[in-house]
Amino acid sequence: MTVAICFELVINFGNNMDAARSAVLTRAKGRGGVLPVGDRWIPLHGPVLSSDGPYITLSICPMAVGIAVAGDGSLPRFELTPAEMTELGNGLYKTLATFDGYVAATVGWDPESLIDPTELKTTFMDELRDGGFDGLVLSDALHAELGLEDDYAVFQPGYRWRPYRGQ
Repeated sequence: MTVAICFELVINFGNNMDAARSAVLTRAKGRGGVLPVGDRWIPLHGPVLSSDGPYITLSICPMAVGIAVAGDGSLPRFELTPAEMTELGNGLYKTLATFDGYVAATVGWDPESLIDPTELKTTFMDELRDGGFDGLVLSDALHAELGLEDDYAVFQPGYRWRPYRGQ
């Protein structure tokens, strides 16, 4: 059995289905489902909305970037440099900046555990306080609930983050 490894934007909307659906619609009206990376355009899979767990998540995964991602089928994989991966990540954060109503979000390789408030509180507090998890975006409410310092930058109104430094 092959395990899929996906480079993606994952977003936790808590129980705010209206905001999650709005994000899906915003994404659908956006850039036509592609992000510029160097002299190429990387297509995006359709957003995947899930309400199976304790909160609603939205995942946006570029095509042919991950490893063994089912939706990629037999597409040849883009071989991206670290600089190009960083550019792709920055493009995903620009997409995130068009959304609102979420609790936490991040870009990375299978980063789902980083958007779970319970995991953040019970497993990752030391890393959060020590400046870990570049690119993790938290709502102001979750940032305050976690008791984090003011050294998190403003991502957009209502959200704070440790700026993304890339891959």
